[in-house]
Amino acid sequence: MSKLHLGMLGSGAGSNMQSIVDAIAAGTLDAEIKIVLADVPDAKILDRARKHNIPCEYLDCAPWKTKLEGVAEDKCIEILKAHGVDTVVLAGFMRIVKPKLLAAFPNRVLNIHPAILPAFPGVHSWTQALDYGCKVAGVTVHFVDAGTDSGPILVQKTVPVLEDDTPETLHARIQVQEHIAFPEALNILAKGNYRLEGRRVRIG
Repeated sequence: MSKLHLGMLGSGAGSNMQSIVDAIAAGTLDAEIKIVLADVPDAKILDRARKHNIPCEYLDCAPWKTKLEGVAEDKCIEILKAHGVDTVVLAGFMRIVKPKLLAAFPNRVLNIHPAILPAFPGVHSWTQALDYGCKVAGVTVHFVDAGTDSGPILVQKTVPVLEDDTPETLHARIQVQEHIAFPEALNILAKGNYRLEGRRVRIG
């Protein structure tokens, strides 16, 4: 087992970051969050980081609205490397990461997506599942590649879709599973008991 040195990129509330902080504090995950970067200056994830005395800063991604590229991508990589990061966690980061970042941390960039991939990539996937009439929804933790929510799958959790569900109630139950799935996926990385074979992740 090797201790993970995590760099987190986020845009919002940071509840997934909190689940990882809690797992570390409970001794169930051998990791340290070295730096938290947010592309929104007043993102709550930064407040959470400060509360736990984790280094954090705002990353200005202008002029791009939906991706991390160019000068901002270079700065991001520089900051992550300067803090000794070996694994990058996208914790509600609402931008597409580009090949330069992926090349800087090969097979060490993880994302969490609120759907059972490959179904419903992209935004508002819980609403897509509900509109489609799915009986089961869920969450996926996957390695990030150059596509959109298309990288090799590490962990998945399912959630039943109830007859009276709204997008809000379904999303809330999915988030409960997110907070279980992300620490579980990072534990697999920390223990090193996995191997990538093409698109397949073999565990054990």
